[in-house]
Amino acid sequence: MDRRAFLSWVGVGWLASCLPVAIAACSSRTAESDQKSQKPAEPPRADGYRAVGAVADLDKTGQLLAKDFPAGAVLVVRNPANPKAVFAVSPTCTHQGCIVEWKADQKAFVCPCHGSKFSPNGQLLAAPATRPLRSFSAKIQGNSVLVKA
Repeated sequence: MDRRAFLSWVGVGWLASCLPVAIAACSSRTAESDQKSQKPAEPPRADGYRAVGAVADLDKTGQLLAKDFPAGAVLVVRNPANPKAVFAVSPTCTHQGCIVEWKADQKAFVCPCHGSKFSPNGQLLAAPATRPLRSFSAKIQGNSVLVKA
């Protein structure tokens, strides 16, 4: 076997051994996400509210993001004017679908893609978005943050 044939076979072997790794890396599903998806969703309470997190977590991070909420992802923050109340909005910007970020110093949700700005209750403050964020009824009860779909 000459050098060229040997290197060709080594290259083919290397590609064949890397293919499963490349396929696994490109897969959007992982074992962890499979386990999360198998976890049953908490049924709504009689009043229609669902627990999305603990008040301690909200206080620790300044926000709660519930990705598995039945009506889509929900982002919960405390009302800057009344710390005993909370606001819950869809974190998806109405301009081009980017995920907004809560900026406590500005008391607003800001889109990192194009700079749209929304009030804590989701109302539009600055373009280019033309519609407010979808908002949800939310409250604190005991140690839980509850959101109504």
